[in-house]
Amino acid sequence: MNPQSAVTATEFVQRFSSTRRGARLARWLAVQQLDAWGIPYGSPRSDAAALVVAEFAANAVTHGHVPGRDFELRLTLGELLRIEVSDARGEKEPVGSGPLAEDAECGRGLLLVAAVAVAWGVKARPGVGKVVWAELHAWDQEEGAV
Repeated sequence: MNPQSAVTATEFVQRFSSTRRGARLARWLAVQQLDAWGIPYGSPRSDAAALVVAEFAANAVTHGHVPGRDFELRLTLGELLRIEVSDARGEKEPVGSGPLAEDAECGRGLLLVAAVAVAWGVKARPGVGKVVWAELHAWDQEEGAV
């Protein structure tokens, strides 16, 4: 893990080693940060964010890995929670739709992301790579609280 990080009131950025351990740590730190921001650990919003971070981080490690390069997690809290994971493989974009065989062992993760997110997509990363992002409702829309 790279020790560079920046935390402000509404933004969290951290680089992780492009390993399974790095992906697990990204998910764990994301839910800890959300809890610090008032989105309680184990709440539906925290669980949805954990699912998105886990899927994006696992994809970055599995499909976006370039030897010697880390991946980055960015959380931005506003009216929506924006989750971004960037990796060094810009030429390999995720595919989130299409029919799957009933016995397929992979390919459902981005369908789950689409089910919990307001929107998600992919954009080019400045320099090298790509950013996969998703936006989720962070707050209870009726009461204005978590």
